[in-house]
Amino acid sequence: MPSSALATPPMHDHAVPAEVLTNSNLIYFSSASGYTHRFMGKLGLDCARIPLLNRDPHLVASEPFVLLLPTYGGEKGERSIPPQVVKFLNDVRNRNLLRGVIGAGNTNFGTTYCLAAIKIAAKCNVPLLYKFELMGTPEDVTRVREGLEVFWTRKSQNLK
Repeated sequence: MPSSALATPPMHDHAVPAEVLTNSNLIYFSSASGYTHRFMGKLGLDCARIPLLNRDPHLVASEPFVLLLPTYGGEKGERSIPPQVVKFLNDVRNRNLLRGVIGAGNTNFGTTYCLAAIKIAAKCNVPLLYKFELMGTPEDVTRVREGLEVFWTRKSQNLK
């Protein structure tokens, strides 16, 4: 028998897992502009980011979570939900654990301000917890941080 038949296949250091599990109760998406990512940094809370690129591992929630996301442009609100978020929520494991939505947007877009969060909250039958503009103000950071604490405290009390 040739010695190569006994050899194990080579391991590639660049192999990427197909999925990454997260137990974070705050999951967000940020586009390449990074506005939402900067807001999350100001919050200082444990969170997980939905991948920007398709080649990155698919994020899978293992615990109930709140989703924070921006609204994409588009005439009359078409394509307002980032495709990465659509892919994330099309996974029933993720959709079943969604408990609330927070929207980031730009008031210059008028009626489509935070439309992605509004649409997801309605479609998934979860509350729209908060809306803020662009990277948020210090007041937005405080309101979201405190609001999430109250939200999760109430959720845990309702389970008792």
